[in-house]
Amino acid sequence: MADVGKVASEFDRGATLVVQGLHHWWPSVATFCRSLESSLGHPTQCNAYYTPSSAQGLPVHHDTHDVFCLQVSGEKRWLVHEPAWELPLKDQRYEEAMGAPGAPVLDVTLQPGDLLYLPRGWLHAATTSDTDSLHLTVGVNVYSWVDAFRAALDSCANDVAFRRSAGTGAVEPLLQRLAAKLSPDDVRRRQRRRLVRSRRPILGGQLEQLRALADLDAATLLERRATVLADVTLRGESVRVVFEGKNLEFPAPAREELAFMASAEEPFRLVDLPGVLDDDGRLVIARRLVHEGFLRISL
Repeated sequence: MADVGKVASEFDRGATLVVQGLHHWWPSVATFCRSLESSLGHPTQCNAYYTPSSAQGLPVHHDTHDVFCLQVSGEKRWLVHEPAWELPLKDQRYEEAMGAPGAPVLDVTLQPGDLLYLPRGWLHAATTSDTDSLHLTVGVNVYSWVDAFRAALDSCANDVAFRRSAGTGAVEPLLQRLAAKLSPDDVRRRQRRRLVRSRRPILGGQLEQLRALADLDAATLLERRATVLADVTLRGESVRVVFEGKNLEFPAPAREELAFMASAEEPFRLVDLPGVLDDDGRLVIARRLVHEGFLRISL
């Protein structure tokens, strides 16, 4: 209790309570962020800021990712200034030595339900009025050309020409090889792959799901977890399902069933799926996918 009292005392003196990574442990926020990731194609995160009345949480600064500020309760006044860094990278922080910010280009007070978009790099500071303020910031970590070039260069590792000592041979052929790996389709594919592979699972009710597996049959109503981002690809004699850091392999004949499950927006029954597998084969796949958190049983 002493620690709680110390926090309360600091809050009374004007300190802001910050909850980093709210999306990691609050299921509804996690689901909201995952829906944004599905729509935007970029990783998202969420922090919460609870600031007492007549206080300022942070000095003038910029974020190195795009931010949406959602006012939940109370009000907060935002002063926004021109960037000191244009589209800063993660290690490019604003420092006072760079000079004081210019005149505000935006002076706005957010009320509950209001939303403010701050592109990365735009300087800002926020203060409360005579009421406490709670707001959420949803950060969007965009996939930049720097990321695209790094990924393309990494894909050149199997090309022996890129493994030779730097300074030997002509550089132009290497640049041409690298450029060939930066087509729009290649960039989109690598961006999607990084997003899909890096998402954490959101497994609300998973223990109950595992217990329900004993009663699963071909007529049981199933659904794809709405929070799952997945890619299904045919690789030789097998089908690969990639999601949340997992790589699941299934026999190639299961392709139609798996493609349907991965894109399903409504609940379904195994008996109604397209494809060539019999009910027993579909049950084997469904049990695995429920166990791994890809599907859930409608209880």
